[in-house]
Amino acid sequence: MFKKLASYLALAVTYVKLNFLSQLEYRGAFLSQVVAMFVNDSVWVVFWVLFFTRFPALRGWNVSDVITIWALAASGFGLAHGICGNALQLASLIARGQLDVWMLYPRALLSHLLVGRMSATAWGDALFGYVVYLVMVRPDCPHLLLFVLLSLSTAVLFVGFSVLSGSLSFYLGNSEGVTEQWNFSLITFSTYPATLFEGWVKLLLFTLIPAGFVSYLPVEALRQLSLPHAAAALGGSVMVLVAGVSVFYHGLGRYESGNLMEMRG
Repeated sequence: MFKKLASYLALAVTYVKLNFLSQLEYRGAFLSQVVAMFVNDSVWVVFWVLFFTRFPALRGWNVSDVITIWALAASGFGLAHGICGNALQLASLIARGQLDVWMLYPRALLSHLLVGRMSATAWGDALFGYVVYLVMVRPDCPHLLLFVLLSLSTAVLFVGFSVLSGSLSFYLGNSEGVTEQWNFSLITFSTYPATLFEGWVKLLLFTLIPAGFVSYLPVEALRQLSLPHAAAALGGSVMVLVAGVSVFYHGLGRYESGNLMEMRG
């Protein structure tokens, strides 16, 4: 099992290297996309800083906690889709019958499919997440290490959720609109303090829109250096990933080829 895991990690590393080299063929465009996303995220942090200058606390959370939310969401999303860039394109690939070429590879279909493309703007999110946490929160070594681990956990959740939502195209035909809105809901709720929500809305944040595994459990883990909260966040992320992979392979039996001929070099 460990050999298999190491083999797939090596595959992902190789794809990332190749995708980076491909992006750097147009270095100016790549860097401009990264910088633009970094600036876009920074605007929202400025908004929250201004908000907390007027209201010092929000249901027990302060500006550092909200910056931590943004840092986790941005770094997790960035790592997820910087490495697994095809995750956000899954619905359209399925609807247009464009999985054929990925089925020719000897390994599992989904592993090749996800890492076969890189999102340039996602690296702006990842860079922003780590920079803003280091500069504005100024963590000590234990907090920084836990933040890195939780950002990886958040990345797992985003990949799993993108696969889950994208796999709807197996059942609904072209579900690009529904998938986009569902993904957008997760991103939106992941950047707001979970303490703002109560009742059935809070239940949704741990089920249908699992933003609570980004905006609540990891933040509590960092506030208290709590390993149980960190373990719960990781467990939730793994469950979302397992659900996404299961739905994808179940739906694959309904896939209809687009009969496309494509060459990849």
